[in-house]
Amino acid sequence: MKILMLYDYPPSPGGLATQGDLLYKGLLELGVNAQAVHFESAQEKEWYYRWFKPDVVVGVGYWGHTPDLILHPQTQGVLPVPWLVADGYIANYQKVLNELPLILVTSNWVKEMYVRDGINPDNIEVLPVGCNTDAFIPFEKNDPKIIAVREALGISKDQLMILTIGGDAASKGAREVMEALAIIDENSPNWKYICKVWPQPRTKAQNLLDRELARKLGLDEKIIYATNTISRNFIPYLIGACDIYAAPSRLEGFGMPQIEAGACGKPVIGISAMGMLDTLVHNETALLAGVAQKIVTKEVILGEESGFESNHKIVFDTPRTVDYRADVQDIAKHLLSLMQDKTLREKMGQNARARVIENFDYRVVARRFLQILEDKLGLV
Repeated sequence: MKILMLYDYPPSPGGLATQGDLLYKGLLELGVNAQAVHFESAQEKEWYYRWFKPDVVVGVGYWGHTPDLILHPQTQGVLPVPWLVADGYIANYQKVLNELPLILVTSNWVKEMYVRDGINPDNIEVLPVGCNTDAFIPFEKNDPKIIAVREALGISKDQLMILTIGGDAASKGAREVMEALAIIDENSPNWKYICKVWPQPRTKAQNLLDRELARKLGLDEKIIYATNTISRNFIPYLIGACDIYAAPSRLEGFGMPQIEAGACGKPVIGISAMGMLDTLVHNETALLAGVAQKIVTKEVILGEESGFESNHKIVFDTPRTVDYRADVQDIAKHLLSLMQDKTLREKMGQNARARVIENFDYRVVARRFLQILEDKLGLV
């Protein structure tokens, strides 16, 4: 069997690129004849179609990437199998998607979103995102690389490091974490909270608002925004330097950093909703806050990126949930429990790593992917 992978290739540090690259890596290690190409590169994709002649084209993205991941391979007579995430609402391409024999999604929650928005559930299979458990491992506190990370962030040996990683921090629940830290600050051990965000125009305004919240809470000296560009090579050490990974995300179709934190043996603070219900186990590998609020909308404005004309308005018959907010009191309680109990942190971290190795190692995911292709499409 020959497989052509379409994703952000060569991979950037982003989630979708990492998702595709780990499946590609797993397939190669399993001896599968696979190639990878950038999903938007029409000329190069056609080149592969002509000489490589793939049996299936696997594209990583969301429903808005349908022209690149599905329609383009179909014009060349090649079978597309998209591996999709959700962004709250599937607004277009229902007919195209419903005609496919197989759609892969990253979690049961993502499947629910596609079914809710008109996609036939019969041909949707859940395939989780893989994790490189050889790179994301537990590190000793005295590892020079871990010490160097903490020193660079201004964290002393006696301080607990809480970490959130995201394109911006607010979408990962950082504002709720800040409010929780303000509640428990007087009763908690010495701590610092690191928000690792990406330096990009769309997040600058949000970062300013988040920093203003930290100032209003009186925590601006204990909450650090790290905005440097970093590679995937650095992330295991950044996670390895923390004591608690906190990301009760507002919208999360899977939660790759939470899985990577677990692989590093770190306990996670999450939210009892969305993709994290697949990946985290409350009181075993993580502590999950309840949902305090669901943000709903009655209409959306979409454009050419979604296959519509500019400023296309869609009004829902039933309002749609587009965002969640975790319960701040729950986050505060969970944080304090972990901050005060080193044994609990270590036990949850050990449980988390064992679960990641069993269920989310990239080789496990690649084997599961091949089994789905055999079961659903008869490809071997």
